[in-house]
Amino acid sequence: MVFRSEVFQNEYLAETATQVNAIVTVANEGVGPSGGADAVEVILLDCSGSMAQPPTKLREARRATEAAIDCLRDGVRFAVVRGGHGAEVVYPPPGHSPDGLAPADASTRREAKATLATLEASGGTAIGRWLLQARELFAHHREAIHHAILLTDGKNESEERADFEAAIDACRGEFQCDCRGVGTDWVVEELRAVADALLGSVDIIADPSGMVADFRAVTEAAMGREVGAVALRVWVPQGAGVAFVKQVAPSIVDLTPMGVAVNALTTDYPTGAWGNEARDYHLCIDVPGQPVGSEMLAARVTVVVDDQHGTQAKVLAIWTDDITRSTKINHRVANYTGQAELAQAIQDGLDARRAGEDAAATTKFRRAVELAEETGNTAMRELLDRIVEVDPTTGTFRIKARVDVADEMTLDTHSTKTVRVQR
Repeated sequence: MVFRSEVFQNEYLAETATQVNAIVTVANEGVGPSGGADAVEVILLDCSGSMAQPPTKLREARRATEAAIDCLRDGVRFAVVRGGHGAEVVYPPPGHSPDGLAPADASTRREAKATLATLEASGGTAIGRWLLQARELFAHHREAIHHAILLTDGKNESEERADFEAAIDACRGEFQCDCRGVGTDWVVEELRAVADALLGSVDIIADPSGMVADFRAVTEAAMGREVGAVALRVWVPQGAGVAFVKQVAPSIVDLTPMGVAVNALTTDYPTGAWGNEARDYHLCIDVPGQPVGSEMLAARVTVVVDDQHGTQAKVLAIWTDDITRSTKINHRVANYTGQAELAQAIQDGLDARRAGEDAAATTKFRRAVELAEETGNTAMRELLDRIVEVDPTTGTFRIKARVDVADEMTLDTHSTKTVRVQR
């Protein structure tokens, strides 16, 4: 693996400024080991009673799981977990292997598909218990890349909220999890809590027929990851502090609460497993004020892979009384700041709409449309067009009288997806 990092910032600060903002682009341009990295895949499949209504949901979920199994590289160890009130490993069957996992090959794929055909829908939904079952399976192979797919169609109603949150906390750093909700009866906030904590994604599959393609894409992406345990190690000088570290592309994820102290001045922020890809991070550093003309190394960012130090990037601060220099805003910082504001405006608008506060929701959505246009996020602008409209006669901006629930949930799940800023 060959990681490259680059900093984009305006290092010049006004004489009273005490905060430095920078975008750090990290790209993995190396070639992974031949045959792929050691990996474990766990599929958490909702088989609660609601999955039988309509019957196409469970049928398509079986087909999607088959497609995911077909995408596994030979030798990747995997399991299928039936989710309900509890969590049951349905493949491999009990006693099949000491670690509860099976290596992917022609025989195990065939056996797993045969097991899927027997699954029936019954019981409730306890997502936290499903996650803990996955954690137990992953624990047998500590050095492997751990990835899970979680599918549900309903609310997490079969366990206490505190138990759900405790399960998420117990799984932090143990595996990555991509979450999918099928239909419109599940809760975006619940799956987003899982996905954000476990460095995965959340999305809606409004029509069950879309599950196969989605599972295939998610599994192929997981199989393309060649290195795990990658962290951003951020050092700041004495007197400085990290205000926040956020991934801002391909999606917005706040890594700040996930930081693990290395020493008094250094913190590691986990980024999960990587394939050949690039991601952008927004660092905001609090620094002590300095006289005009002073220069400071505000932060040093190192890519750490399995405790091995790699490429470094430096964030600088130079105090000046030249207004032309200090007021110049770096394009990447400005664009990602705008896209973060866009995500927040959408979330605030949706919250206001759910609370029946139509005037507040309209104001937030109007601002979201402006930001989508300013930042060039055309995909988000198109999603907003499903929710709001402009009266061609009066020019009045308003929320549509009829908004499809699936469109609202799609806007919600996609709100944190960003458009990468190019040079």
